[in-house]
Formats: sequence, structure tokens, C-alpha cells
Amino acid sequence: MTDKTDKAISRTAATSAAATGRSAPGEIDRFLGAAKQLAPLATGQAGRLVFALDATMSRQPSWDLACSLQSRMFEVAAASGGLAVQLVYFRGIAECRSSGWLGEPQRLTGLMSRISCEGGQTQIARVLRHIRDEARAVPIRAFVFVGDAMEEDVDTLAALAGELGLRGIRGFLFQEGHEPAASTAFATIARLTGGVHARFDVSAPGSLLDLLRGAAAYASGGREAMVRLAGTSPAVKGLLSAMDASGRPTR
Repeated sequence: MTDKTDKAISRTAATSAAATGRSAPGEIDRFLGAAKQLAPLATGQAGRLVFALDATMSRQPSWDLACSLQSRMFEVAAASGGLAVQLVYFRGIAECRSSGWLGEPQRLTGLMSRISCEGGQTQIARVLRHIRDEARAVPIRAFVFVGDAMEEDVDTLAALAGELGLRGIRGFLFQEGHEPAASTAFATIARLTGGVHARFDVSAPGSLLDLLRGAAAYASGGREAMVRLAGTSPAVKGLLSAMDASGRPTR
């Protein structure tokens, strides 16, 4: 994302925040800026996972759920070398932002707690471009995307997903609900990255927790870490089976 684009996004978001009383972009900017200036992660050879969420208005219940569960991703990854997570989210009118790489759940919780959902259209293509560009600087094994809708050109998303697949970056697309366009797009992205598309129910927190734990296990330790976790989690076993069925070698 260019500086020019970020400045334009900030102006738009500031107007929206003033009208709604929700989290001000200035506060979020300061937090993101501080996170990016922190010393390098003390997580050794931690796996890297991009944690991307749709933060448009319909997503508030799922955002709150993801915020309450995200620390468990770090816990399950600890045995496989640790986990570094980068938060990416979009909301409102053309606002799409990313954090630095965070190695502790408390820092990710602090950031997510400052963000409220706002109405707007999906920006999944921007998320995929960001992951592609970020992977040029640091190794990324996987990304998670949590959402319930898709309002973009699916061919554009497919092309971007194909680029990520060629880089060996697997996508874990977790969908709330059964919106047909989202189902088609999420399944396509998962297929082209050698990843998984799965649904969860916000009224059953355990379903999303197991999915996030499975993605974190893969990001931190590859297939071997998922196999260990699958022994105690049918949901993770299902993710592993779906990945194996994709036909792409699983490291």
C-alpha cells in the first residue's frame, strides 16, 4: 500500500469515525506505527501467518469472537517453534490496513480491541496483493481469511491466489454463513493455494477455534505439526484431509 493511498484512506476513515464515534484512525495509526518500530521478534525461527479479517459492519460478532480466540493460535504453535502473526483487515470506504509482525497474543489483542467494524464492501483482492508483496520481504507459510461475503471479481481473486500458490503460501479461508458468491470465491482461493475452505458458526466458538489452531499449527510447523494436533481435533483432521486432497505437496 503506497503512502499516498494510506493518506487518502486515513482521511476517509477519519470522516467515518467522527460520524460514528467508533475507533479513530489516528489512534490505530499510532498503534500500528509503534508496532512496526519495535525490535525484531524474539520468536527465533517462528512461522509467519497473515491473519486477515473482514471488518465490515456485518462482521462485528465474528470480529469479537476472533479477538477472544486469537491467543490460542500462539499457544498451539509454541511446540513447533512459535508463531509471528500479522493482522490485516479492511472496513469502511477503501480502508485496508496491516500491522507489523506480532509475536505475543497480548499485542495482537491490544490492536484488535482498538478496531470496530464499519460498513463497506469487501477488499479481498487488496488483502491478497498485500500478502504477495509482503512475501517478497519475509517468508510466509500461510494466511487465514475470516469473512462472510465477496463483492469483487472472482477472476481477479483467482489470479492473485494463483500467485500465492506458486509461492507456496497456503490459504485457510474460514467462512461464516453460506453466501453463495463467498463460498465460490473462498473455495477457489483455497484450491489455487493448496489450502482449505471451511465454514464456522459464530454461535459455536469451538468451531472457529479449532480451525484457527489448525492454521496456526501449519504455519509454525507444517504438515507434521497439523498431524500431531489432528490426533486430538477432528476439525484439524478434516483440514489436513482437505489439504492432502488438493494434490499439492504438503510440507
